[in-house]
Amino acid sequence: MCGIVGYIGKRKAYPILIKGLHRLEYRGYDSAGVALINEQGQLNVYKAKGKVSELETFCESKDTGGTIGIAHTRWATHGEPNTVNAHPHYSESERLAIIHNGIIENYAVLKAGLMEQGYTFKSDTDTEVLVQLVEYTQVNQHVDLKTAVQLALQQVIGAYAIAILDKTHPDTLIAARKGSPLVVGIGEDEYFLASDATPIVEYTDKVIYIEDEEVVSLRLGEKVDITTINNVTKTPEIKRLELSLSQLEKGGYPHFMLKEIFEQPRTLTDSMRGRVNVRQDNIALSGFIDNKDRFLNAKRIIITACGTSWHAGLIAMYAIEEFAQIPVEVEYSSEFRYRKPVINKDDVVIAISQSGETADTLAAIQLAKEKGAFIFSICNVVGASIPRVSDSGCYTHVGPEIGVASTKAFTAQVTALTMLALCIGREKKTISKEQYLRIVRELGQIPDKIERVLGQNKRISDFAKTFTYAQNFIYLGRGYNFPVAMEGALKLKEISYIHAEGYPAAEMKHGPIALISQEMPVVVVAPHCGTYEKVVSNIQEIKARKGRVIAVVTEGDELVSKIADYCIEVPATEECLTPLLTVIPLQLLAYHIAVVKGCDVDQPRNLAKSVTVE
Repeated sequence: MCGIVGYIGKRKAYPILIKGLHRLEYRGYDSAGVALINEQGQLNVYKAKGKVSELETFCESKDTGGTIGIAHTRWATHGEPNTVNAHPHYSESERLAIIHNGIIENYAVLKAGLMEQGYTFKSDTDTEVLVQLVEYTQVNQHVDLKTAVQLALQQVIGAYAIAILDKTHPDTLIAARKGSPLVVGIGEDEYFLASDATPIVEYTDKVIYIEDEEVVSLRLGEKVDITTINNVTKTPEIKRLELSLSQLEKGGYPHFMLKEIFEQPRTLTDSMRGRVNVRQDNIALSGFIDNKDRFLNAKRIIITACGTSWHAGLIAMYAIEEFAQIPVEVEYSSEFRYRKPVINKDDVVIAISQSGETADTLAAIQLAKEKGAFIFSICNVVGASIPRVSDSGCYTHVGPEIGVASTKAFTAQVTALTMLALCIGREKKTISKEQYLRIVRELGQIPDKIERVLGQNKRISDFAKTFTYAQNFIYLGRGYNFPVAMEGALKLKEISYIHAEGYPAAEMKHGPIALISQEMPVVVVAPHCGTYEKVVSNIQEIKARKGRVIAVVTEGDELVSKIADYCIEVPATEECLTPLLTVIPLQLLAYHIAVVKGCDVDQPRNLAKSVTVE
């Protein structure tokens, strides 16, 4: 969601902060701002609605001096997107400035109490309440800024990652977190602060991941000081970033999304490296091997996730139930955490999150952990919150995904979950040796087959222009490809703003068929496996009602190709692996429709890459 950047050191802070905000643009935002303490001790706050470039333009005539500062991109929660509600926010005396990612749930109560004490408010945000509370605590209890932050946060209900400046102490930056990510970068006589590592990697590979309810004090000439909000001293653990600057560049592609779609042959190879052996006859996942008994004795597996990760979880349900014969439930994290779920100690809960910071998924697994379930996470970001609180897990290792609409993370999640299903099935002997070997060997061929699908990019780009007129789309699939249909619909919605829905193909007759007309494009995922003949019948029903069909079919298909308006071919593969191929054309279709419509593909409106608030 919101993006946080901070710097304290010997260099000029403003250029570092602005570059950091650009690195965080992928998180999604509607306004941006910066606070700087200049050489004269003035605390300057500059804000602008819109893109970071708007902030840069606004600051061209301003004093941007100083070697300490904080900056922010805001994704609106409390208060509409405008300059007043943008961060940073001053305190009443304008001695303090704060930036904040998260939601203060009891802000209204705190605000009422502060107003009784004579405090006034300029914005509609919960964040301004927090900086006023810190100043009130600092003044009335006669404590330093760090102590005031600790005391104030003890009164706060909600999630936060914050950074605060005090113009009377221009050598100190205070930050804290609970539920929202925060990382400190350690340079030579300088410190960096950010929501994630992307603004930091250019300057240092040494980082400290701040834990929940920790307060960090960054002061020139001193070591990083970390305590809890209850003033318990913590020992910082310095880690090295597994991230390179080149991964954050477009590499000649017009958009990060297209780059990431085309990276998938490599990223899936990276995801399998060290897990599928060179002979391609065995899979070894350390997270499974080290906790084998928990999986083998599981009475039930619960998968919890949001958005695209939830679709990956649905595909995993098919694979785990087929190969491991263990009942699987797939839950939206946001619903699971609130519906008083029955969780047993012999349950395995699999949490899926690209960022590892998804607030609802994090809360869901914390609930499951309290009930005694074993927590296994599938995550891309090393050191993120979800893998840190999990009992075990599997990193997908696809590198940073900058495009808001997830592509390579999805296929890597499906790959990791498929490998897990095969590992469990092999140990339980619920999958034959022949089938196991056949699928493992075929898994090793998937990257090359994706390359073949990507070879159709130009053709998909050409016919995508035909469908920019559409107001609605229907996506259909069955079995393993029903979640692919939903994922394809989600991609189209996210980046082109065209309404789209994914359905099991057989369910079309139970309502959606009423929508079919010449104006309603229907995308059908129809590889030659499983229920192929049934899906062909569904396509014929669509054509009988003059619907326009885009079909994803297996190479050499002779039946659907005769009745669909457009066909995109994918190589033949094992049914359980078809989603890794069939989703690629849907990613490209959504991308090219959005580009022709002139949409902001990498940063779609209203969306955030990492959803760190409820």
